[in-house]
Formats: sequence, C-alpha cells, structure tokens
Amino acid sequence: MTTHRKLRLANVRIINGTGAPPVEDGVLDVTADGAIGFAGPAAEAPEVHGADVRDLRGRTLLPGFVDCHVHMGFSLANGPFHALQNDPALTVLESAARIRATLEAGVTSARDLGGLSSGFREAIERGLIPGPRLKLAVSPISHTAGHGDMHLYGGTVAPTVPELIEIADTVDEVRKATRRVLRQGADLIKICTTGGMGSRHDHPDDEGLRLDEVRAIADELDRHGGKPIAAHAQGRKGILTALRGGVTSVEHGYGIDDEGLDLLQERGAFLVPTLSTVFAINKETMQPYHYAKKVKWSEITKQNIGHAIARGARIALGTDAGVCPHGQNLRELGHLVELGMSPMAAIVAGTRTGAELLGISGEVGTLEAGKLADVVVTDADPLRDIHALADPAHIEIVMKAGTIVKDLGLVRTGA
Repeated sequence: MTTHRKLRLANVRIINGTGAPPVEDGVLDVTADGAIGFAGPAAEAPEVHGADVRDLRGRTLLPGFVDCHVHMGFSLANGPFHALQNDPALTVLESAARIRATLEAGVTSARDLGGLSSGFREAIERGLIPGPRLKLAVSPISHTAGHGDMHLYGGTVAPTVPELIEIADTVDEVRKATRRVLRQGADLIKICTTGGMGSRHDHPDDEGLRLDEVRAIADELDRHGGKPIAAHAQGRKGILTALRGGVTSVEHGYGIDDEGLDLLQERGAFLVPTLSTVFAINKETMQPYHYAKKVKWSEITKQNIGHAIARGARIALGTDAGVCPHGQNLRELGHLVELGMSPMAAIVAGTRTGAELLGISGEVGTLEAGKLADVVVTDADPLRDIHALADPAHIEIVMKAGTIVKDLGLVRTGA
C-alpha cells in the first residue's frame, strides 16, 4: 500500500458529487493511505496533527471525473494508416501521452471501449506510466461490414486499431469472440448493435448484432462470472435490441425515443450520449461520408438526448475521445448543460453516475469519508461557468488515490 503524509485541503468550496449544495468553507482531509478522512464544513473538521495543510484560497474542489467512453489507443486525426507508417514504439508512447493528458484534464477513472490492450492498464497499476484507473473492453465485437469492421473496400484492414477487432456473424461466433476478448483481459464486452458515423460500410440506422446474439453474449458472460456489456447503439432499432438483450449501457443513443427510455429505466441501464463527437463537426478534417452522417444526425441527436435529459434518464459522462480530441474530456459537461441538464446534474453524471456505471462507486465518484481521495481543484466556478472545465488550464490540481499527479503550483503549503 502506498503511504503519504497526511494532507488537509482547506479554505475550499466543496462540490462532493452527490448533487448536494456546495460547502462554501470546506475542508478535505487525506489520510496516509490515500483515502478521504473528512470532507465537509471547516467548523466540523476534526483536529489533525502532523498533516501538511494547503490553503486553496477559495478554489472549488470536486471528485475526480469519470469518462465512460474513450479510445486512448488512437486519434482519428492521425488517419487510418498511422500505425502502419510509424514505429510501434512511437505509437505506444503516443497512447501513453494521451492517457496522461486524460488524467491531467481531471479524469481519474476511465472506460476504454476499444483500442487499448490490457498491458496499458497494468502499466498504470504498476506505476510505469501515469493515467486514470482503467476499465477495458479491448476488442469490440461487430458483424462483417458492421461498425467495428475496419476493412477497406479493397479488403485491406485499416490498422487504426491493429489486431483489436472481433468480427462475428452467428450466435456460435459471438460466443467464441466473447471468450477471446475475455482471454485478452477485458473488464467488459463492447458490442455493436448498429452502424455508425465513422464506419465506411454502414449507417447509424443499420442494425448490427441481433437480439439472439446479444443474449448469447450476456449468457456467455454469466457463465464466466458476469461482466458488463456496453453497446455501441445509435439508431432506434439497435438501441432496443441492446436493451432487450441485457446490456449495461447504451453508448451514443442518438436515436433513442420514449420506448427506448422506458426500457432504459426498466432495465436499470445507463445512457452515455458522447455529445463531444456530435458537437465536433469539421468538414476540413473529416472524410466526406463521415461529415455527411454527422450533419444529418446532429440535430436529431440534440433533440433526442435533450428529451432523455428532460425525462431524467440515467446518464453517465462519456466523450468518445479519440474520435474527438483527447485531453478536453470535461467539454462534455458543457454539452450536457446546453441540452438542458443543470450544471450540478452534469457534475453528478461525470462523477457519481460514471463511477456507478464502472462498478467502482464504493471507491470513488463522490467526496465522502472512506473513499479514495480522487480530487480535482479548479479556479473556475463550475456552477456558473461549466464550460471553463473544458480547458485543462483551469484544472490546477489532480489527485488520484491521495497522490498528486498534477499541480500547477498555484496553491501554497503551510504547517
């Protein structure tokens, strides 16, 4: 177990991730084993001895954020042949840099839904590279010519995510694919029940894995102790298939309607709308087919996700970073607010709800005694200007399990 000096963060405004009103004159104590000892009003704080005290001078303190949908193994801006054109060592180190940028943006836990092998998770756990704690899907499962099929028209595989593709076209094949992904060390299974924006061969309304195949994957996971399923599901029919098949989360959900929202609530599933990719439309840098689909679906998405917010759907923050820029993850909070969510609710979506989706809410997601000290300090007031958190320059301190992993040096240490 890592040990630290005890630390007190004082003179700070605490937003604890539960949705409760801020504590204006707050104190947060970090124990020697990296946990939260106390988080609350200064008037109620216990005496501490032998602790470093940091006066945060009225800054705002939040839980470390959780991004439930990232792809840190690639950047779409590099193009599909980047891995082929560069030394493997370079592409690995580029991934490590993206992982660090994600952490320094204020994300202390993340779920990578395709593109990272389990070695990156182990490297973070062993302290070889800095990064968020990770849950990995490793290889998405898709039909031939489905959203996860990286083959180009001539039959060559575009090596954007080399060797991290699982193509399966029957119930037996999806069972075997599930077993292979588990063998690779995956924490969850990512499936594609619809087409997508960036895939050449299909469209968001196209259906992907069928209901019997989704149920077979769920059954296979039950046979192996149970793990979550995240469904890339953009069009209405594929969203319903995913939910009826027993998935844990609907990723994107651009075509979700009231029937889908009813099922989402009935099944206790999560919606991860990845609005950062919807708002990021650039004709100059996108392939024409990709740009055309984004333009078509942009307003549809805003309307449907706005309706989901109004209905109180269980929404967790996810960006699809990799398709959109890395290291700007908290831009998603502002997009949620633009579609009708309150700033406080958006913060909860990015902290407590995200931790619930990842199955780690007993450890992180809120600033409560006994949980790990995952902490973000900002000079912005996120309840007045949620968009300010999109700029990592406003994220002055990031702490993960009691260890300060980013410090811009703007706060002082006292006795």
